[in-house]
Amino acid sequence: MKTIKTPSLSRRSFIKTSTLAGGGMLIGFNLFQACKPEAAPPVDISQLNFNDFNAFIKIADNGMVTIFSPNPEIGQGVKTSMPMLIAEELDVSWDNVHVAQGALDTKNFTRQVAGGSQSLRQGWEPLRQTGATARQMLINAAAAKWGVDASECKTDNGVIINAAGDKLGYGEVVKDAAILEVPENIKLKDPKDFKIIGKDARNVDIDNIISGKPLYGLDYKKEGMLIASVLRPPAFGNKLVDFDAATAKTVTGVEDVIQFGDKIAVLAKNTWAAKKGKKALKANWTEGSKAESTEEHDKILTDLLNGDTFDTLRTDGDVKKAFAEADQVIERVYESPFLPHNCMEPMNFFADVTDDKVRLVGPIQTPARTQHMVSELLKRDKEDISVEMTRMGGGFGRRLYGDFAMEAAEISSIVKKPVKVVYSREDDMSAGIYRPPIKYKISASIKDGKITGYHLKEAAVNSNMYGLIPNFFPAGAIENYQVDVAKYNSNITTGAWRAPYTNFLSFAEQSFFDELSEVLEVDRIQLRLDLLQKVKGITDERIQYSPERLEKVIKVAVEKSGWGNAKEGVYQGFSAYYCHNTHVAEVADVVLENDLPVVKKVTCVVDCGIVVNPLGAKNQIEGGVIDGVGHAMYGDFSFKDGIPQDTNFNTYKLIRINETPIVETHFIENNIAPTGLGEPTLPPAGAAVANAIKAAKGVRLYKQPFAKYLKTKAPLG
Repeated sequence: MKTIKTPSLSRRSFIKTSTLAGGGMLIGFNLFQACKPEAAPPVDISQLNFNDFNAFIKIADNGMVTIFSPNPEIGQGVKTSMPMLIAEELDVSWDNVHVAQGALDTKNFTRQVAGGSQSLRQGWEPLRQTGATARQMLINAAAAKWGVDASECKTDNGVIINAAGDKLGYGEVVKDAAILEVPENIKLKDPKDFKIIGKDARNVDIDNIISGKPLYGLDYKKEGMLIASVLRPPAFGNKLVDFDAATAKTVTGVEDVIQFGDKIAVLAKNTWAAKKGKKALKANWTEGSKAESTEEHDKILTDLLNGDTFDTLRTDGDVKKAFAEADQVIERVYESPFLPHNCMEPMNFFADVTDDKVRLVGPIQTPARTQHMVSELLKRDKEDISVEMTRMGGGFGRRLYGDFAMEAAEISSIVKKPVKVVYSREDDMSAGIYRPPIKYKISASIKDGKITGYHLKEAAVNSNMYGLIPNFFPAGAIENYQVDVAKYNSNITTGAWRAPYTNFLSFAEQSFFDELSEVLEVDRIQLRLDLLQKVKGITDERIQYSPERLEKVIKVAVEKSGWGNAKEGVYQGFSAYYCHNTHVAEVADVVLENDLPVVKKVTCVVDCGIVVNPLGAKNQIEGGVIDGVGHAMYGDFSFKDGIPQDTNFNTYKLIRINETPIVETHFIENNIAPTGLGEPTLPPAGAAVANAIKAAKGVRLYKQPFAKYLKTKAPLG
């Protein structure tokens, strides 16, 4: 088992403080203190002669290898970890690998999507096969040169060696190898022989990131490009009546103002002029459809929960009978608000639409889907539309939706010039797309001191939980089990938000199980373990999680967190959850400062199968936990008459660096194929914190964000 302890940035040792002459503190940190001055400069790959081996691999004469990473990089580390899979089986030194971002290529690449924590899981076998196949072809080419049998040859860090000890570098045989017949039934490495997988690898873009080199969509430029700042309806449901662009056109740098649909685009030579021109626009709007408010949504969702119109996603046994025969029924309601995504890099996209082709460039999680949407929008063949992906300054589900790319393509098609649409932070927060508000009503029947029935009802805006989620824990653990859903269709656009649905459902269910343990007067950990025992041996393919793996992370979390043996004044809360194919258990340590809870530490145990890049995995785990804690504590977003009530960080609170807990990470080591890490550690965090707050203050939290209710005298429930 691997253990990694990492404090938040404010606690790291490389931060130095000193007293200023005039008083106060000077705070600084040295990002480069670990750099070795004698380190050799990187190889200038532009000067090398590369040979295409396949869509993923190029090998130069000197043995340097370029590996193309096919999937979008949103900070989840796939641009590093996916090429590691190829390099491992290709058997080259990671020091001799250069990684490049692949463009959309539906012919050679599959599932070029960043979403659902599936990139590494889906690429595990295919990418390793790619590397292993190329390695065998290189061996075959070398064997032909020597006139020996390929079985007599082996490889070592980019060199082929025969039985006599003769050696040939990959670069010496790559031209011959690339034209050979592709071998089949290639044997992959045994995990015990891995040289790259399982070892820490720096983010391949880190030097460019910390030195400010162009990487992101906002960095992208092209000669003659115009910046478009778009004025959208001020409220969801509004329609454009007319507008006056006279003043906007007088702004220096503004080139044009156009209408497309119910939006107005100001096109300028630079971002500042475009924003200033948009501010000068005068537009009139009418209510095209009902303008909705948060108070209205709250009532609608409550009425749905209390109604009798549901779709049943799963039913086991007879829930009605179990509840009718129960000695006691426990019922609780949990509530969450809308949430924006708030990526560090606001939405942006470049489009150059000409008669011959359409070129799209920018930060997108779904390049193929975007290509398809633009194809339909412009009535152009998909073959004429290219999509290049930049690195993204965060995605969290927002960049699954190509609405901003569609805007760029439509504007460019109208003005016949290359255009980059750039959102301001206010645009980003007010134009959608949001996590939908949800309410859960969870009920359990108790008979003779045992849980006999479990009924989960969901009421949500626009969309209900995915079909797989009803097959997560406690499915299979309770004989009579039912999941029902209902929704209200709103004109406020909603969509996936990091760990869709489970990001709040985990809080609700894991809080509920803690409360059940109190009602039953049993140990909260043992309650979960006893339920998991009932699932072992069940062959129901609808059960998505492994009871054995979930049991393991629970037991290790108890051990590593010092559960039950916390220091005086430290209150602990527990949570365990399975989602996105990964099993996670977390323990939050909370203290009271001025009678308010402060999260000091989260112990996180993860079973994600083989850990490809421990350094990157740790970053994902910590980020997910901190994101989960932050949004459970502070995330709140509302509407009045269709208008978002927060448009920037002066009123919308994200967790601050001094509020981030220490995250202590533990991996369960095994040889199971890897699963995702971009999302699974976020959902359990909220419940772990809520259960710790219950231990600290003796009150149950049923609504998020917690801080909203902790700072008022209003009932917490």
